[in-house]
Amino acid sequence: MSDLTPLVPRQTVPELTAPLVGGGTWSLSASMPANFTMVVFYRGLHCPICKNYLTELQKLQAKFNERGVEVIVLSSDSEERATEAKSSWGLGEIAIAHSVDLATARSWGLYVSAGRGKTSIGVEEPDLFSEPGLFLVRPDGTLYFGAVQTMPFARPHFADLIPSLDFVLKMDYPARGEIENAAA
Repeated sequence: MSDLTPLVPRQTVPELTAPLVGGGTWSLSASMPANFTMVVFYRGLHCPICKNYLTELQKLQAKFNERGVEVIVLSSDSEERATEAKSSWGLGEIAIAHSVDLATARSWGLYVSAGRGKTSIGVEEPDLFSEPGLFLVRPDGTLYFGAVQTMPFARPHFADLIPSLDFVLKMDYPARGEIENAAA
């Protein structure tokens, strides 16, 4: 039996604090977005799909900022690996946090995988690392949207989130999926 519990919309998410590439510390409780904090967990430097995914985010970050969305990208990678990813992937504008422990990743409902050697880009996988997840958290610390994957592919596309956010903000659309004990 697993200790993995999914987060529930409209309920408070676990606290999240991690050191930032370049210095300092990021904390969800200190985040003050106008509308949402977008928390993006990626697998790490070893993942070529993460590179493409975060490169797309880099291109769209200004659009998220315009909609009152603060963006943070995190992984369980070491500071050295996260710094290399930020630099070599050209993620200069994105806040990248590192060294997220796996217990914290699990508290966010993320899956954990074991390393299997070098990936297709020749980078060694860590012994253990979390799989991807994307969350929109309201300023009050409650979950609005969440998506977790057991694999590196099939993640929500950032470009698709832009018009969705426009709709959500215009219509004051509520978080959905909040019912935990519905009769079958």
